[in-house]
Amino acid sequence: MSQGSVQPLERPGVKPFAQERQQLVDCIRMLEMAEIIDFNGHCSIRIGDDRILINQGNCQRSSLTVDDIVTVDMDGKLIEGSAKPPLEFHLHTGIYRARADVRAVVHAHPKWSTFLTMTGHAYQPVFAQGVLPGEAPVLDTPASINTREMADKLAQVLGHRSSALMKSHGAVTVGKDIVEAFVLAVYLEENAQRQYMALQIGKPYVFDAEEQKAAMEKLWTASLFRRTWDHYLAKL
Repeated sequence: MSQGSVQPLERPGVKPFAQERQQLVDCIRMLEMAEIIDFNGHCSIRIGDDRILINQGNCQRSSLTVDDIVTVDMDGKLIEGSAKPPLEFHLHTGIYRARADVRAVVHAHPKWSTFLTMTGHAYQPVFAQGVLPGEAPVLDTPASINTREMADKLAQVLGHRSSALMKSHGAVTVGKDIVEAFVLAVYLEENAQRQYMALQIGKPYVFDAEEQKAAMEKLWTASLFRRTWDHYLAKL
C-alpha cells in the first residue's frame, strides 16, 4: 500500500501517527538542547502525499509535547490540531513539492553556520561527519521563507542536496526520515563550528574530493544515524 493512500486506524485517546509525533517532539527538543534551535525553529514529517506533521508556531521548543504537533495540508490549512503552524510552513511544503524523496525537514537558526553566511565563507567539510550534509549552498537573502515564492527559491537552491543555508538566517536539512534530517543538522552545525574556530588561527584543512567520497561511503549508514540520534535522545 502506498504511504499516501491509507490513514492508520485511530484508537480512542490516541492521535494517528503517534510514533511520528513523538519523534518530531524528540527531534525538536534535542535540537533545542543542542542550541541549534531556540524559541524559533520547526521540523516536519510528511505523512502521505499531501499532509505534514509540524510543530505549531507558538510553542516552547524546550518543553514541547505531542499536543503541540499539528497536521496541515500543502497549503498550510489546519487539518488536525487547535493552533496555527509556523509562518514558515511554506519552507517545508515547498521542499516536499519539489522533492518526492524527502520525508522530513529540519529548519533551524544555528549560530556557527549562520556566521559563515554572514561573512561570505562557503561551508567546507573539515571533519568526517561534516561531509555528510554536502556542500550546503546558500540562499542569498535573509528573508523569511513565508511565501510560496520564497519556498520555491529555497527548493531550487537546495536542489537534490541534503542541506542548504540561508544568508544571515539559518539552515535547512532534509532526509528520508526525521532521524536522518536531525543528524544532518547536527553534523552541519558541528562542522561549521570547527570551521569557524579553525579560521581564527589559520586556514582549515578541507577534505578533498577523494576523502569526501570515502567518508560518505563509510559514514552514510542507518546504524550511524541511529547511534547519533540515540546519543542525543539519552540526554533528554
